[in-house]
Amino acid sequence: MLFYLWLRAAAIQRDKTINDNYYLLTLAAIAKEIQQRGLPPECSVRIAAGLPLTSFGRDKPKFRDYLLRSNQPVNYKFEGVEYSITIEEVAIFPQGYAALMTEVGLLQDEPSMLLMDLGGWTVDLMRIDNAIPAADTAHSLELGMIRCVDEIREQVRRETGLSLTDAQIENMLAGQPCTVSDTVRDIVNRQGRKYTEHLLSATMEAGFDLHAIPAVLLGGGASVVSRHLTPKDALCKTIFLLDDKVNAVGFERALTAVSRRKSEA
Repeated sequence: MLFYLWLRAAAIQRDKTINDNYYLLTLAAIAKEIQQRGLPPECSVRIAAGLPLTSFGRDKPKFRDYLLRSNQPVNYKFEGVEYSITIEEVAIFPQGYAALMTEVGLLQDEPSMLLMDLGGWTVDLMRIDNAIPAADTAHSLELGMIRCVDEIREQVRRETGLSLTDAQIENMLAGQPCTVSDTVRDIVNRQGRKYTEHLLSATMEAGFDLHAIPAVLLGGGASVVSRHLTPKDALCKTIFLLDDKVNAVGFERALTAVSRRKSEA
């Protein structure tokens, strides 16, 4: 069974290999996937997982070993069911770039584009030329959605004395229902625009001319930017991949392609 791994619950932990938390979440997610597919609780799996663009080359071996561990079955209980899972393969792919595999023809439409993966802690940037990642352009900005949400919470507290939850702020940023006053909603939207302006400015300062090349935005912050761009930003072209599972689907397709090439060799 192919299992593609994209666990948002662990996204705020920068180095997922420092303890067993992410590994345990992985086992729980595998159990959920087995339940959903109606498979037996004793089986072998292949994991397709991802790392940020800027740390991919450095952390790939360590992360693969962390998930693979051994070829012995892992026995555990989840939601009252006993599982015996053998992880037979772990393939690691770059986040963001793998997601582009979900959009047929996207990489062929433009000679150059900027990939922007807006995650929890960071926004990872990389230019892609003629469908090939330009690794020397990889750059990371400390402007992830955690910082955006924290600044909004503090601004709302300063202006109104209210303490919003992360879920409330995230819903409003995404344009979803939330029972708050118009004053609070205006503050959140104003800060969302401020975050977008800051992100665009920092991206330009990092050497990526958003007026000259198209940008593909994905990750949790992409929907925020999509709602707060205005014509005055005068960007060349923006493409939003807003499905929160787009990376996972990309990992699955990438591993399927790799496995096919191996079988044909």
